[in-house]
Amino acid sequence: MSKVPLTVAGATKLREELEELKTVTRPRIINAISEARAHGDLKENAEYHAAKEQQSFAEGRIAEIEGKLANAQIIDVTKVDANGKVVFGATVEIEDIGSEKRVTYQIVGEDEANIKEGRISIGSPIARALIGKEVEDIVTVKAPAGNVEYEIIAVHYV
Repeated sequence: MSKVPLTVAGATKLREELEELKTVTRPRIINAISEARAHGDLKENAEYHAAKEQQSFAEGRIAEIEGKLANAQIIDVTKVDANGKVVFGATVEIEDIGSEKRVTYQIVGEDEANIKEGRISIGSPIARALIGKEVEDIVTVKAPAGNVEYEIIAVHYV
């Protein structure tokens, strides 16, 4: 299986979620299951079935996070010498040449992407167009409404 790129912040967030699931959520669910068992007949015990469903979800999420971390290539963009080029983890300010609207995006892994927070996936059309380019380069992004041209205004490695 190939390594999946992940920023340091993304890896930290996953580790925190994993710790929460293992130390808080899992014990709470185990306690709920034992309390529900104490009520007797498990066939008609709604609390027991709800707790078992929560346990299944939590254990699945734990396994998913552990798998992601095991297959992650954690990249610290502050230690990358990219010579001004757009690379994974870089924060890029671009301007739509047609509308002169400026936006800033950080290029992150699939699991970290959140457009509302300005983080776009490495696999997105905009990120793929930007990778390897430099300040003042013009990139063309194929969008559903047609091609959009952007000029790279700034590249930061934060």
